[in-house]
Amino acid sequence: MTSLDKPSGATTEQDDARAVTEAALFEAFGGVRGMVETVLPGLLFVTIFTINKDLHWSAIAALAVSVVLVVVRLVTKDTVKHAFSGVFGVAFGVIFAMFTGNAKDFYLPGMLYTLGLALAYIITTLAGVPLIGLILGPVFKENLSWRTRNPGRKKAYAKASWAWGLILLAKCAILFPLYWWANTAQLGWVLVALKIPPFLLAVWLTWVFLAKAPAPIDVFAEMEAEEKAEEERKAALAAGHGEAEHGEASDATGGRHRREQ
Repeated sequence: MTSLDKPSGATTEQDDARAVTEAALFEAFGGVRGMVETVLPGLLFVTIFTINKDLHWSAIAALAVSVVLVVVRLVTKDTVKHAFSGVFGVAFGVIFAMFTGNAKDFYLPGMLYTLGLALAYIITTLAGVPLIGLILGPVFKENLSWRTRNPGRKKAYAKASWAWGLILLAKCAILFPLYWWANTAQLGWVLVALKIPPFLLAVWLTWVFLAKAPAPIDVFAEMEAEEKAEEERKAALAAGHGEAEHGEASDATGGRHRREQ
């Protein structure tokens, strides 16, 4: 059987499912622009600190570029959740480093967040509510329907959450020893290098698992259909009630005419 002989309906449906999955992952994790906004502040910090070893100027530059990224999002009326998360992360790092006077502490809040996120992925999966499903469920318009109504999709979310948890744990296993043994510049460059590749690996694995999973149940479409059916039912009842009243009125008029005769 050639490619022209293969059923096109199944292929089109599969392609559509993959396209929806790609779009949802792009929206949930920010795409290329989100990755740039994640990497740029830390890259600027470690670059300036490597050159002049000045914690204050490095911290100010990192925080300033984070604020600029948020302002650009606001001006272009784009979603600001990824840029805002970057600002908060950088602000915590700056405050922590300024408080302790140790430039390496600029990275510590982010490292602790990564560790906490890794544990969250693993714990929620063990509890039967994988975190990646909680994140992507609203994006796919399925909310929590996958928990009870779509077991194949729940299994895919569990696999994806395990992937995220283990990848982030592996990242922490590299970074935390460096926090104690390496200097600030060494830790900073390794951290910058580890920003994108583990993230892309986790996103790719999520895409692989979800592309093979059953399609999401659009609970919003179901709710709209139920509301439409309810409105039609009420309209039908109202029309029937109106016809009944009209019939009763006709019978009453006819009876009155017969009595008058």
